Amino acid sequence: MSPERRDGQGPEHDDSVGELSYMAASRELDGIVEFFEKSEVDVDQLVARLERATAIVDELDKRIRHTRAQVEELVPKLEAVGQAAESEQAIPDDGSDGDRGDVVDDRSRGVRAEEGESEEETLPF
Repeated sequence: MSPERRDGQGPEHDDSVGELSYMAASRELDGIVEFFEKSEVDVDQLVARLERATAIVDELDKRIRHTRAQVEELVPKLEAVGQAAESEQAIPDDGSDGDRGDVVDDRSRGVRAEEGESEEETLPF
């Protein structure tokens, strides 16, 4: 938690809330909540800590709303990229039936099926 002010009237806050990381602000807010949960609340620190807690809550809420807006903007773009990639995979660009050349044409090896035999019986593997 923050160091005590020089006058002993509660924590000293050199950092503005906007300069704190989300985690640091959250930890500080947890410390303030702990302060209020004590059975003996120091009246001299009450208003200062309430003001600081309010500032932290407002800042964190602003960051959450901003982050949510960014996510709502980026997710459709990401989904569009994913759908485009899926479409490219589904439509072959070489005129084939969608195979990627994994199957070897046995005719190129000179292997032919005899009349009445299936091709599977004449393959060397």
